[in-house]
Amino acid sequence: HDVVLLYLTRGEGGIEGKSAQQAAAIRSAEAQKACTILGARPLFAGQIDGNTEVNRTRYTEFRKMLQAENPDIVFTHWPIDSHRDHRVASLLVYDTWLASGRKFPLYYFEVEQGAQTQHFHPTHYINIAQTETRKRAACFAHASQRPQEFYALHDTMHRFRGIEYGCELAE
Repeated sequence: HDVVLLYLTRGEGGIEGKSAQQAAAIRSAEAQKACTILGARPLFAGQIDGNTEVNRTRYTEFRKMLQAENPDIVFTHWPIDSHRDHRVASLLVYDTWLASGRKFPLYYFEVEQGAQTQHFHPTHYINIAQTETRKRAACFAHASQRPQEFYALHDTMHRFRGIEYGCELAE
């Protein structure tokens, strides 16, 4: 499969004590490393971390970018999320899906159940027991985002969703 990870921003506002340019360089390199681990290709939508926008221009730009990839399937953030950039990403994807005539299957995922993602109730599960170590390595490639802190929530989510699905680890 040709897998593309479409990053809405380059993380410009995400590293305390770093300029936007420094943070973007660090976060872009981390994204590339994570994509290498996953066998994916990074693509950046050009918005600014912490200042993402939903407007006519952004809808059009994003739609062109996503449609150019001609996806067979798209996964995006659940729209009810405490992180503004996650909500924006979700809305831009949803708008593209509608504009494309629902050409591709669209699935939502949770980020940090209860901490960021709110009111998410899965309709589909994937057993990730055999791929979780790669996911973990890819998440830890984003070292500037303190994965040792946030990944503990993922461990809990994986186990909980696994119980719901009847396996060890699930999403």
